[in-house]
Amino acid sequence: MDATALDSLRTALRGRVVTPQDAEYDETRSIYNAMIDRRPAAIAQCTGTADVRTTIASAQETGADLAVRGGGHSGPGLCLVDGGLTLDLSPMRWVRVAPDTGTVRVGGGSQLGDLDHEAHSFGRGIPSGINSTTGVGGLTLGGGHGHLTRKYGLTVDSLIGADVVLADGGVVAASEKEHPDLLWALRGGGGNFGVVTSFTFRSHPVDTVGVAVTVWPVDRTAEVLRWYREFLPSAPDLNGFFALMTVPPGPPFPEPVHGRKMCAVIWCYTGEPEEGRLEETLSVVNEPAPPAFHFATPMPYPALQTMFDELVPKGLQWYWRGDFFDGIPDAAVAVHERYGHALPTDLSTMHLYPADGAAHRVATGETAWAYRDAVWSGVVAGVDPDPANADAIRQWCVDYWTDLHPHSMGGSYVNFLGESEGPERVRSTYRDNYDRLAAVKRAHDPHNFFHANQNITPSAA
Repeated sequence: MDATALDSLRTALRGRVVTPQDAEYDETRSIYNAMIDRRPAAIAQCTGTADVRTTIASAQETGADLAVRGGGHSGPGLCLVDGGLTLDLSPMRWVRVAPDTGTVRVGGGSQLGDLDHEAHSFGRGIPSGINSTTGVGGLTLGGGHGHLTRKYGLTVDSLIGADVVLADGGVVAASEKEHPDLLWALRGGGGNFGVVTSFTFRSHPVDTVGVAVTVWPVDRTAEVLRWYREFLPSAPDLNGFFALMTVPPGPPFPEPVHGRKMCAVIWCYTGEPEEGRLEETLSVVNEPAPPAFHFATPMPYPALQTMFDELVPKGLQWYWRGDFFDGIPDAAVAVHERYGHALPTDLSTMHLYPADGAAHRVATGETAWAYRDAVWSGVVAGVDPDPANADAIRQWCVDYWTDLHPHSMGGSYVNFLGESEGPERVRSTYRDNYDRLAAVKRAHDPHNFFHANQNITPSAA
């Protein structure tokens, strides 16, 4: 983009346009994953739909590659393009709750913490991720799973409308009645179809939930996983994601377990709130092996959502890969045990997120999310603050994923895909829904203008 184009964009936008000449450029272009170091020609900080339309028009006129940034949590850094234009939605952080209908409208640049805070004041919530700084937009467009998935389904199962700016600058309101094909595609199809300036969700009753953390020595990984794979699917009021981790030096963990490699389950109980029900439900945690530590307490849902924020703040080195699983066979258990012993850094981890329960009560063809038969969505993540360890955490992640992948269903949660995994991995993630997504892409973005994403190629006419 030349100086004339940038001056025109600055004049037309209500928000700021940040370029490499500005003192705040490095901070503005930084994202959650510090392993990504891309330098866009400009970052357009959009305050509303008019700014979004203007930025899209500028990219179209100049031929600049366009990336869209919401919360900036894209693991492969798809919200930045070297030498291109980043359309930054972060100024559009707002949430509106309608108490009479239970619907919630959310600005395209909002974070989960914004949504959780506003909805909680009305005793409502929406199933989403596990980190309050994650962008609502990226998480939703990928599908979205977290602590409430087994109770209320995926994030997209609560999505009932979206305002979208298309590649040609047109603005549409997608709903079940208007542009239902577009709404269907937005429910898990990623950022392929336009810029979503606002989302409308159906909310659910959520107030105080039961939270528990159980950790066992990593030597007991095999016993715990064999127990967990049978127990969790049979516990309807309980969500619990399995993790391999190094215990951090702080509460709620006592000093004797600090720095030790462990396997763990982080529980969220959404059943009846009577006193003692959480403890009664989790009285079985001794069955696989005696825990090294077990902690359980009632907690406001937004507090649970912020529980890991300080442990993994913005600015760490990240490298991750994911897969879906319909079971945890003994051969996979052996892989988890081996790589749990080999965690390369204190923050590196593996999570298995439940994707069953209410998520299984939606048919495969009802949304773009194609793995309604998956029981777990897994991710292997190498994490460390030191760039000198980037190669080590990347290699551990790739090796772990390579050994585990034969036991997977073949596809991944799209938000757990890396940039270099290729178009076949994207296709495998959408299974038989891919061709329909490609047709929606052709209808709304026939020239693949929105391609800085896990890309779906427009189908031939």
